[in-house]
Amino acid sequence: MRIFTGTLFALALAMLSVAQAQPNKPAPDEIVFTNGDKLEGHFVRATGAAVTFKSDILGDLTVDWKKVKELRTSAKVAVVRKGVMIRKNGETASIPQGTLVMEDQKLQITAAPGQTPQSIPVGDAVVVVDEPAFEKAVTSKPSFFQDWKGTITAGGSLVEATQDNETFNGAINLVRAEPSENWLDPRNRTLISFSDSFGEVTQPGSPTLKTSIFHADVRRDEYFTKSLFAFGEGTFDHNYSQGLTLQQTYNGGIGWTAVKTANQTLDLKASVAYIEQQFASGPEKSLIGSVFAEHYNRKLAHGITVDENAAVTPAWNNTNAYSAAFSTLLTVPVYKHLAGSTGVIDTFLNDPPPGFKKNSFQFTLGLTYVLP
Repeated sequence: MRIFTGTLFALALAMLSVAQAQPNKPAPDEIVFTNGDKLEGHFVRATGAAVTFKSDILGDLTVDWKKVKELRTSAKVAVVRKGVMIRKNGETASIPQGTLVMEDQKLQITAAPGQTPQSIPVGDAVVVVDEPAFEKAVTSKPSFFQDWKGTITAGGSLVEATQDNETFNGAINLVRAEPSENWLDPRNRTLISFSDSFGEVTQPGSPTLKTSIFHADVRRDEYFTKSLFAFGEGTFDHNYSQGLTLQQTYNGGIGWTAVKTANQTLDLKASVAYIEQQFASGPEKSLIGSVFAEHYNRKLAHGITVDENAAVTPAWNNTNAYSAAFSTLLTVPVYKHLAGSTGVIDTFLNDPPPGFKKNSFQFTLGLTYVLP
């Protein structure tokens, strides 16, 4: 009996210890719709147009604010209003933080129990996020190897008949923007792109026909304001079909983010450049010129994206040695992080060696992996 009683006592102590060690689970948040329906779960984030709410049964729901009668959170949130941009940690003192109650299309933020809530119209909010996510966004300093976004694409074909034909195309496009949240004032951005297209046609008794086109680009942007930035860039091109062994372009200048919304971005750039061209035949050329470029990215319905680039490069010390480039890529989600892609790449070189065409056009199909 003593052993049994002691065992029960020890078991009770163990259960009490485990219960004390486990943190209290936060109370659920509640959302009430205009039709009277209620739903318990957890607030995820919101903008001035809609709120995202996670239900254990229904998962993540994004609801227009006009369909919400009331919203209450047990955990604290932070509200970033229109016209407020954050560049330094010390600037967060003016950001309303506290528990949230939304009634009559107004966000009521209570910093502490008993204090008067601060009222903000829902349409004046750029973003509403939970307090831990807000603190992490404004204080974290990720390493250079973190926060990379982008795509990796590969495609190819193989034909074996009277003629053997092998083709391959691949591309890597990466971007790292700091901070990663678009509601924070941008500080810098690093872009890396690489593409390669190789093809070979062989036939007994005939010379081998080869296609080789290579492009690599590295760029660094430093923002002065939320839309104006300075940049430095290095670009490397090889095009066997145009007789271009290697073109190196080093340029720096000013850029302007003319459009930046949740669904689209448009950058315009102008720079001064040093260009060195090496051809399969003919003299090497050293050029002083400029690069005028634009980059447009658009997110469409169902996760479809369009990415387009265009650039014109005049040379001021040799006006005949100008070039231009255009590319666009359409990416369609297939399964999780996999997507199908199709695009075109067009490059123009006004001064190729004799016997080579000025224009080079590529049409690509491939399978793309989208970085999470």
